Parts: sequence; C-alpha cells; structure tokens
Amino acid sequence: MKTIILSAFVLCALSACKKQTTNTENNSETKDTGSNIVQKPVAKPLPIVSAANTADFLGKKNDTLYVTNFFATWCGPCVEEIPHFKKKIEELKDQPVKITFVSLDQKEIWDSKVPIFAQEQGIENHTVLLDAQLLDANFFNSNFKEWTGGAIPFTFMRKGDTTEETLGNISEKQLTEKIAKLLK
Repeated sequence: MKTIILSAFVLCALSACKKQTTNTENNSETKDTGSNIVQKPVAKPLPIVSAANTADFLGKKNDTLYVTNFFATWCGPCVEEIPHFKKKIEELKDQPVKITFVSLDQKEIWDSKVPIFAQEQGIENHTVLLDAQLLDANFFNSNFKEWTGGAIPFTFMRKGDTTEETLGNISEKQLTEKIAKLLK
C-alpha cells in the first residue's frame, strides 16, 4: 500500500513539473511551469543632457548646493560610493541640496543597462545621461579646476561662487565634511 501511495505521489510531482511547449509566431519556446520566474520591471528611460546643458547646470550660482557625481556603470569605485550619495539624498531631502549622477556610459547601453542599473541602485530619479565623446578640453577647462576627464569617479560641488572637486572615490566622511562646509 505504501508503495502505491508513494508511486502516485512521485507521479503527481513529476507531472506537475513537466515542461510545456508553447508556440509563438515564428519560433517555439519551452517554459518550465514548475519554476518561479521573477520578471524585472522595465526601467524607465533616463534624461539625456548635452555638454552645454551640463555646463549651464554646473555653473548655477545660487543658494542651492549642487552635488554632481560623474560615473559609469562599469566603474567599481563609482559603484562603491553610490550608497554614500543615496544616504545624503535622504538626509538632506528637506534642504536646498540637489544631487545628480551623470552617467558617462557608452550610448549603446543608454536604453538598456544604464536605466536598469540606476533603478537597481535606487538613483533613477537623480541620474542623467551625457555622451562623454562630445566632451572636449574646452568643456573641462571651462568647468573644472582639476578634472580633465581622464578618470572617474569625479564629484563636483557648487554653492554660489564656492566649488569643491574630488577626483577619485569619495568616502562617506569626505562627502559629509564637504557638504557640511558648503552648507554653512
């Protein structure tokens, strides 16, 4: 009796996990009905800015503190510092502070990898796309004291006429100190 019940149970389990084949218009697709497939939501497109728009933004001189982080999805140090910025976004949400991430990734992944990365990192509402190939020496000389575009991450801060630049990874402590200094 135990053998019959056990055999029936195994047969039911196997039939529940069988593969089903469904046909689409031009190809056939196999689905495993026993697996839990989690489909990621489609990431929304990110705004694209030009070099001129970016220069205008970087040059804003008012009572708002503008923190601009230039990064790429493939850059390990860039990814490491994102949590520091996210923490500051939350901490300073009621103050005159605007934190923006400028992706310098290749245009080929603007519609795919970059929006998904921004969504996964929780920075999609603070990220814009900039074609780094359009940035020339004049762009860098006109907007920055130190940065020539040769390396990322790079963080630029401006409040009024005062600026701060950090080439390379910025620690949470450095970010906190620089923001506090500029908010005085």
